[in-house]
Amino acid sequence: MGNARTGWLCAGWPAGVYDPRMFPLRFLPALLTVVLLLIGFAAEARTVYRCVRNGTVSLSTAPEPGSKCEAKKIDDDAANVPNLWGSMGVFSGTLYQREQDGQLVYGTRKLPGATVYLKFTVATPPGEPAHPGLGKVGKPRLDMYAKQFKAAARVTGVEDAWLRSIAHAESGFDAKALSPKGAQGVMQLMPDISKQYGVVDPYSSVQSINAGAKHLKSLFKRYHNDLVLVAAAYNAGIGAVTRYKGVPPYAETQAYVEKVRALHQRYRQALGTAPLRPADSTAVESKAAVPAK
Repeated sequence: MGNARTGWLCAGWPAGVYDPRMFPLRFLPALLTVVLLLIGFAAEARTVYRCVRNGTVSLSTAPEPGSKCEAKKIDDDAANVPNLWGSMGVFSGTLYQREQDGQLVYGTRKLPGATVYLKFTVATPPGEPAHPGLGKVGKPRLDMYAKQFKAAARVTGVEDAWLRSIAHAESGFDAKALSPKGAQGVMQLMPDISKQYGVVDPYSSVQSINAGAKHLKSLFKRYHNDLVLVAAAYNAGIGAVTRYKGVPPYAETQAYVEKVRALHQRYRQALGTAPLRPADSTAVESKAAVPAK
C-alpha cells in the first residue's frame, strides 16, 4: 500500500502501543481511518461511525450492533479531522478489535468477542465543570409547568433544562413570587423587562415563562451562548456585566451563577439531555492530558 500515513504508523508502532509523539490522539477518528488502510479496506477508509447507546458514545469502523450509528466522512488529510466526540474533557480509553460479518472491525466500545488493540488518551474540548459544595441547590422538579417550559423552549430555542434552572434558582417555581427589588413571577422578571416582552400579568406562569425565555434568547445572542455571562446578566443586568466586563464582583451574582450552572447539569440529567460520555473510558485530570499540538 503506497500511502504515506500507513508507513508512518507502521514504523515503530506495534499494535497495542501508543506513542503520543507519533500520533496525537485528539485525532482518533484519523487513527481509525489509518487502521482501515493498514488492513486493506481502502474503499471504506474515509468513513468512521459515531455510535450512541445508553448515554455513551463510541467511534467505530463499522456500525455497532445495538447502537444508533451515524456515518461520518473523514477527509483524506488525516491530520485535519472533525471532533466526533464532543466536549468530554480528557479521558483514557481502549481501541478494540473484533470480527463482524467476516471482517475486522475497530472501535472504542467493548463488544462481545472484542480484544484490546491499543490504549489511548484523548483531549477533547472541556465539558462543563463540576460544582462541589452546591449540594443544597435542591433536586430537579420536573412536575412544575412542564408543558409551558417545553413550549417556550420549542419557540425560542432556549434549552428546556436551562429555563427550568433559571426558574428554580429565581423563584423556586412560585408564580406569585415578589422579590424585595421588585422582580415578579416564576421567572422573576423586573417590570421593565416584562413590559419589553408584552407581559400583561407578571404573575401568570405562561406569560412569565414565555417572556423569560425570550429575554434569555436575547442574552444568549448578545453573549454568544456563554452560559456564565447569560446567567450573570439575568441576575445583575446587562449594564453590570458591561461595566465589569464579565461577572460582576457581587457575592449574590457569583453564587447565583454557580447555582444555575449546577442546576443546569441536574436538569439535563433528569430530562435525559445530559452530554454523552465516551464508552468504556476513564476520566483523566487535565494536567495529565496529551499535549494538543
